[in-house]
Amino acid sequence: MPQEETGQGRPLRGRAWRRRRLLGGLAGAMAAPMPGARANAAAWPGDRVTIVASLPAGSTVDLTTRVYADQLSRMWGKPVIVDNRGGGNGVLACQMVARARPDGLTLLATSAMTHAANPSLYARPPYDAVGEFDAVARYGASPFVVMAYRGLGAPSLAVLTETLRRRPGEYSFGAGTVPSRLAAELYRQVIGAEAVHVGYRGNQAGFPDLVNGRIAFMAVDVVGAKPLVDRGDVDAVALSDVERHPAVPQVPTSAEGGLPAYRFTTWSGIYAPKNTPREVIARIHADMTEAYAMPEVRSRILAMGGSQAPPMGPDDFQAFTIAEIAAWGRIIRQADIHVE
Repeated sequence: MPQEETGQGRPLRGRAWRRRRLLGGLAGAMAAPMPGARANAAAWPGDRVTIVASLPAGSTVDLTTRVYADQLSRMWGKPVIVDNRGGGNGVLACQMVARARPDGLTLLATSAMTHAANPSLYARPPYDAVGEFDAVARYGASPFVVMAYRGLGAPSLAVLTETLRRRPGEYSFGAGTVPSRLAAELYRQVIGAEAVHVGYRGNQAGFPDLVNGRIAFMAVDVVGAKPLVDRGDVDAVALSDVERHPAVPQVPTSAEGGLPAYRFTTWSGIYAPKNTPREVIARIHADMTEAYAMPEVRSRILAMGGSQAPPMGPDDFQAFTIAEIAAWGRIIRQADIHVE
């Protein structure tokens, strides 16, 4: 009869040997993918897929998600519906998806607002951004354009920085979204200058005050800033990234402006309810990557200020989410921002 060494070096015999083989077989069966798991993933989706968007129609997340949804619908041969559930800092959409069945048919399209900012904005977050979701793909990344009032006489990042430092607390900045406020707060923190925050219901509501000089500067994502930049209504002094963006190629990076430490990017991504099959998550990411590689899809995404990189994979996106919660949390705490 075959013999097998135990951990103490003694051979197993008879019933003990057979029991070890049985337990080993059970462990192997549990560790191995269930028969048909890949076949099920290949057959997925058997029904329409609903992507719940945490921002309203017309937002960057909404527009980019719809580009992917259109292409994925063709690839899967099933409808891919975008259901906008904006408002409440994205809490409603997150709670809705967190409670959904983890079958890959209900997904969350959201931004850094819900999965980087909210965990620190709320004393008691209304959902667990990591524990209740599986990361699928980060498909959007947008830096911010720092825009100054043209009459301020600050046509460059260096001049704007010196102006704010020279007269601490005398100038104000506007923001109509939390990410925009954090982008401006981080700039202020990096240069060590005081400035007064003025809040708006959306960034566009603050644009007239920026153009007319009632506020000194704003930091707005590429999509939102592009119209003002293209018209020359403002001095676009810096992009908060390491490379220029094709949607606003005339805007220099913060490093070009002498402030390489100023880097800030908002992002968007797809999450699934916790315990969604890994094969389904991998399938969604792979198909989104294939869609991004299509010239017509990529050109549409870049034209609206979207990501210059293909979708980030599930494992990297999960680690990225955790790191972003910490990074955004530091800015929020230093600026003393909170939601009641």
